[in-house]
Amino acid sequence: MFTIFRIIFIVLVSIGFSACSGLLPTLDKKTQSPWGSFEAAKTSFDKIIPQETTNEELKALGFDPFETPNTKLITYLDIIQKFIPNESIGFGDLDPGIQACLKAKADCHGYEITPQEIRNKRYGNAFLDLFNFRRKTRISGWRFSALIVLKNGLVVYKLWGGQPNVLEYEDKKNPLGPLQDIGRLIRFGEQLDGI
Repeated sequence: MFTIFRIIFIVLVSIGFSACSGLLPTLDKKTQSPWGSFEAAKTSFDKIIPQETTNEELKALGFDPFETPNTKLITYLDIIQKFIPNESIGFGDLDPGIQACLKAKADCHGYEITPQEIRNKRYGNAFLDLFNFRRKTRISGWRFSALIVLKNGLVVYKLWGGQPNVLEYEDKKNPLGPLQDIGRLIRFGEQLDGI
């Protein structure tokens, strides 16, 4: 009799969990930046005009490595690696702005900016997810990337790319559920014993 109540309880809990996908975790990954969307970043980037925009004007647009988090400063050596990755690309093949910048050596530098906003939301059966049998994840958001090259404080080249609309689905199945990673846990335990 006690076993029947236990089985009924487990079934009811399972049904309850399957209806409560709101109990599943979410993960928001956002790179701190002045732009809240792909379009906002692209709009600011479009205001940059090579051979006209100065370093001070870049700062006003939000492209300031000392104020805008997650902006990478790159040297002329990094620029060489980006634009001449192998011998099949010659110096003469480069954009005139890049050529002039590389000739200036130490007076040539750039910024790499990669703002993004990615949301991972798990969905589906909470019981299967909780016990690691099946985890479904919806990944959405946007990623923007920009390269700005400056010579003596003047923009000489710009390039952008990214993903305006990220939408991916991940469905991970573990037939053994919580026992799927038992080997890894055993090895971890053995490592702890060895310490």
